[in-house]
Parts: sequence; C-alpha cells; structure tokens
Amino acid sequence: MFSRRLRGLLSIAFALGTLPLGVSGALAANGLTLTTPYPAITVSPGTQVAFDLSLQTTDPARIDLAVSGAPASWKAVLRGGGRVVAAVQTDGDKATTVRLDVDVPTDATGPARIVVTATSSGTTVTLPLDINVQADAGGVVTVKPDYTALKGSSNQSYTFNLTISNQTPADVSYTATGEGPTGWTVDVTLTGQEQAVSGTAKAGGTNNVAVKVTPASNADAGTYKVAVVATVGGKQFPIELGLEITGSYALTLSTPTQVLSANGPAGNATDETFTITNNGTAPVTNVVVSGSLPTNWKATYDPPTIASIAAGQAVNVTAKITPSADAIAGDYSLTFTAKGQEANDSAEIRFTVEASLVGALIAVGLIVIIIGGLLWVFRRYGRR
Repeated sequence: MFSRRLRGLLSIAFALGTLPLGVSGALAANGLTLTTPYPAITVSPGTQVAFDLSLQTTDPARIDLAVSGAPASWKAVLRGGGRVVAAVQTDGDKATTVRLDVDVPTDATGPARIVVTATSSGTTVTLPLDINVQADAGGVVTVKPDYTALKGSSNQSYTFNLTISNQTPADVSYTATGEGPTGWTVDVTLTGQEQAVSGTAKAGGTNNVAVKVTPASNADAGTYKVAVVATVGGKQFPIELGLEITGSYALTLSTPTQVLSANGPAGNATDETFTITNNGTAPVTNVVVSGSLPTNWKATYDPPTIASIAAGQAVNVTAKITPSADAIAGDYSLTFTAKGQEANDSAEIRFTVEASLVGALIAVGLIVIIIGGLLWVFRRYGRR
C-alpha cells in the first residue's frame, strides 16, 4: 500500500515538475530513476570517457539496460562489478551504480549524443549523454626553454632551462636528450634528479630540465645550433637552441727566451722584455702590464698599453725595472701581470740585485785595511 502511494506521489511530482534539481536523469512513474552527475562533457580525441550512472527503484526490481546512438567508430560499454553488464538488480532502497565507458577515437570531432535506456516492469526511462570532442580539451603538454639563444666565449659553459608543463588530467613520464656540434659536450639533467634518466610529470604540474652546453675549446667565432628532444608521455618535443660564440680568450705572459730571471744593480734601471701571446681565437683588447714590486722599487713599461692583440699573435713589452737604491744584494721575487679586457695572465721572475762597483771597492778597501792592521799587529807584538 505504501509503495503504491509513494509511486503515486512521485508520479504527481514528476507531472508537476517539482522534483529536486541538481542531477541529470529520468524518472519513471513507478519510481525508476536513472541519473548521472555530468551528462554533458567536452573531451580530447583519443581519450576514454567514464559516466557514473545511478539507478534506483522504490521496490526491488531488475532493470534492463541498453546503449544507443554511439557513432560507428566509437565503443560504448556498460560495466558493473568489474564486468560488462546488460542489467542490474535494485533493492528498493539504495541506488545501484553502473559505469558507462566510452572510447573516443583519435579522429573524432564535434558533438555526439549517446542514449542509455533503462527498462523495468514495462516502464522505460532514457538518459541522453552529450560528448563534445575538441582538440586539447583535456589539457596540453608544453616544453619551453627560458632562452633560445646565448652569446659568449668558447672557454665557458652555458645552461639552458626547459620547463615541462603537464596540464592534462594524467601523470606522464618524460625524458630529454641533447646533441651539439662535433667536439662539444651537451649534458641534460632532470632538475633535482641528477642521476635520473627519466622522470614523472604530475598532472597539472611543471618540471624542469637543465641543458648544460660546453663548446669545444678551439671553437671559432660563429653561430652554432644545439638540438634537444624532450619526450613527454610518448610525444616528442624538438627544441633548437642557439649559441653565438665570440671566440676564446687566453693570454700568456713570459719572456722571449722563456727564462724568468733577471739581474741588475740597486738604484739603476734594468731592461726586461716580456712577450704577451694571445692563445685564444678572438682578439684581446686594452692590454696593460703591471708589476707587484718590493717597497721603493719602480717599473715603467713601453708601450704602456696595447690596444689589441690578435688571435695567435704575440707582442713584446719592455719593462724598465729599478730596484730601490738601498736594496741589499740578493734575490727578489717580482710578479708581473698582463691584463686585457677579456683575459689576463701573470708571471713571476727572480731578480738578482748586484752589489754596486763603489760598494765593492769600499768592501775591498775595508778588507785591505783589516788585513794590513792584522799584519802590523803581528809584526810589532809577535816576538814578545
């Protein structure tokens, strides 16, 4: 009696349109309902869609199910309890759930409507489900570098950072490789996982990849390309990075004979020739020679500044080194530096301060006086 009254009330409510809203579904006069929370969705081609269906009756009943309207190349299957099903049994109290799995082909486009039909005891309800297929509707994966080109010399390394953005609803794996010109080194590191060769890009997250490029030390000035390929979720993202090499910079400071020693008297200038060689592949400009000298020592240089030294060329500079006038005879360590705008080098030479002629004569005189004095003492007092 109660069930009949309830069915009557539901029928009246259905007719008057006073049923609660909030889910999409269908209600039969005998209390059979078929609902789903999201009856219209937009997806990307090549994805699988799952609709959660809820069936309920006021009395225990068997409900037969059917699916229609799916395009010919689509696949729509009802599943329950891990199996393909064509009917469900309700208990007249709680809802029974069924899942509709729809495989959307990779070439699918536009809208499609699939209808689920539920039949029980001569009563039929239908539930239309709308699927709109749109490219990248499920989110996209992007791989972007922070810089596409860098500029500098060949005797340093350069790092490009790639950002992998996974805006799809699923986690995907990713790897990356790089290749440069012959003789160059390209190291690709998954940030935070230096030893890892692959990583996982979480759904809705970002990951970083560092690409360290080391040019060949003898690379000529010019523009070079580095090819990087990031593979994310099985899809390849080729990226071309550029390096503009201005050349390498390297100076060597020595002497024409490679002998790093000199000598001269205290208080007088001694000429020492230095050879500055550019061992790089690009000019070094504004080269100046300077020295780190003992207190009261002086040095002047000719020329004082070299405007430019071409790659592979050498230039001589004459240094006039003047030790302090009161410098004691002996060896001193002097450091000279050739410094350009792009490179520099230093050399240490040993400078021997020689005793002056006057000092030597005075020393000899003192020695003669001392010896003469000793002889006079021996002769005068030796026989006593």
